[in-house]
Amino acid sequence: MTELYNRSLEELHGMLVSKEITAQDLMRATFERIKETEPEIEAFITLNEEKALELAKALDEKGIDENNVLAGIPIGIKDNIVTKDLLTTAASKILYNFDPIYDATVMDKVYQADMIPVGKLNMDEFAMGGSTETSYFKKTKNAWDHSKVPGGSSGGSAAAVAAGQIPVSLGSDTGGSIRQPAAFNGIVGMKPTYGRVSRFGLIAFASSLDQIGPMTRTVKDNALALTAISGYDEKDGTSSGVSVPNFAEGLTGDIKGMKIALPTEYLGEGVAPGVKEAVLKAAETFRSLGATVEEVSLPHSKYGVAVYYIIASSEASSNLQRFDGIRFGYRSENVKNLEDVYVNSRSEGFGDEVKRRIMLGTFSLSAGYYDAYFKKAGQVRTLIKQDFEKVFADYDLIIGPSSPTVAFGIGENINDPITMYMSDILTIPVNLAGLPGMSIPAGLSEGLPVGLQLIGNYFEEKTMYQAAYAFEQATEFHKQQPAILGGQGE
Repeated sequence: MTELYNRSLEELHGMLVSKEITAQDLMRATFERIKETEPEIEAFITLNEEKALELAKALDEKGIDENNVLAGIPIGIKDNIVTKDLLTTAASKILYNFDPIYDATVMDKVYQADMIPVGKLNMDEFAMGGSTETSYFKKTKNAWDHSKVPGGSSGGSAAAVAAGQIPVSLGSDTGGSIRQPAAFNGIVGMKPTYGRVSRFGLIAFASSLDQIGPMTRTVKDNALALTAISGYDEKDGTSSGVSVPNFAEGLTGDIKGMKIALPTEYLGEGVAPGVKEAVLKAAETFRSLGATVEEVSLPHSKYGVAVYYIIASSEASSNLQRFDGIRFGYRSENVKNLEDVYVNSRSEGFGDEVKRRIMLGTFSLSAGYYDAYFKKAGQVRTLIKQDFEKVFADYDLIIGPSSPTVAFGIGENINDPITMYMSDILTIPVNLAGLPGMSIPAGLSEGLPVGLQLIGNYFEEKTMYQAAYAFEQATEFHKQQPAILGGQGE
């Protein structure tokens, strides 16, 4: 039973259908694995053991549907996705005791697919950060090297999958928060097209950028999970009615004739030599599979970070007004009047990075500066979007690094906001344009995983999965594993 944590979703499904194991067996083995590795990884904020075992028992009694690959599969949930009767903290002190009375739409979809949520995963506070070091609760470790960060903000979601605690997790991506931690931990992470997955019940950071997506160890597992959580939702005004294909169907590995673009800006200054080398080798792999790979330019991508931090911080300053110490969450006891309740609860409840972004956003939206900052950022966002549209007029896919570097040390960059912000330079433009982006393993540098980023046109996730699957089948990178999984990692 110990080997269950290293199997694909289809393998686990086969074992459940053949009754080699029961859903309860799988659930018990999952919690055993979590308890064994959690002291090293620290990926979970809250576990859902009692309810998960109840759901597994009910599923065993009902019987596993042989046509539903996800039935009985354990899944971890990022802690900014609202879960009924299960603490949802967004890794913040201000929500340390928040027990929701409803489920996010993606949770309804998880239950409809008969997947079983095992707990809530650590993250940067309110998804603000790129290393999972701004969490109020704990610092999650990289699965490959516990002295390194797991990336962020979905660091818990990535590390838990990479360490074999769970086969699949949900993260959220506002400027790279699924793809960068997926890259740092050597797994597959998909940020779908904006509107593909409902945001209802996702604690908002920046509403025009946020998107929920799956994190898994293989491309096909990821495609299965995205199929389950996608679809129109009337509760989300930005939800798209575009039909949802079965993303896992027809993954053949045939990409002959596919046209792939490699932006020169994505291999420029600041990209580590080992990362650049892995991406150029990946381009050669795609060529050997019959695809055309050509260099292109995305000239406005260099403004992405500046545009993103104005827009995202402005939206955050608006979204975080609801956390006021009155209706739910933390309330300061050090108060003499109503104003003290607001000011002290927020001062004591929010961490430094959240306060920094609220202040930056409030400044950008203020009367004297709105035109100079927020309005201008919106205009440049349109130029970034147009750059992508020009490339997609001629190409099926764009590739590049997911992150300029491999995982950095815990504590190394946390006191340098500019360095932290710049580490998202390659992922941010995708969110600004609302495009789908994913990270897949593309080798090792300095003994740590390198992520290859694939960017698709709107609602072209199927094309991305086809290319990613072809790359995965042609290489062995997805089989490289950290020491915690019995591999050769650090």
